[in-house]
Amino acid sequence: MKIRFALTLLAVMTVAGCKPPAPPVNDDTLVSSTVNGVTLVHRHAVSAPGEFTPVNEPYRALYDASVMTTPDYGGKVVRYLENGKPCQVRGKVENEWLAIAEPDDTQLIGYVPMKAGVPSDRYEQTLRNDRPRPRRASKQVCVDVGGA
Repeated sequence: MKIRFALTLLAVMTVAGCKPPAPPVNDDTLVSSTVNGVTLVHRHAVSAPGEFTPVNEPYRALYDASVMTTPDYGGKVVRYLENGKPCQVRGKVENEWLAIAEPDDTQLIGYVPMKAGVPSDRYEQTLRNDRPRPRRASKQVCVDVGGA
């Protein structure tokens, strides 16, 4: 009887020490990666960059841009960045791309080309400089051909 009780107690203690299995990893699972000494939190679907230079500034979109899972056009589109909408640029990454997050957030949502955004404090100036300028009336140059 004592042996049966001891074996039962041993079995219960063995099973009680087991950890439940980890939840399955899907595209929405949050992961963290450390690149160049900076820890980035992002969804599993978004690849960690190979190079990272911190910026941490508010930017605004200059045009409707695709937010990609990798810092190149070979990735998948995660969402779209709307023209004029703010975003937080976490840093510059390889291939001249920006790693972006939601405004006032640190979670990396994806990558956009560097030309897709401009720092918020330079947005209005950039738009003014990008407007077409009226052409000046050009001077006419007459050429004398055959005496006429």
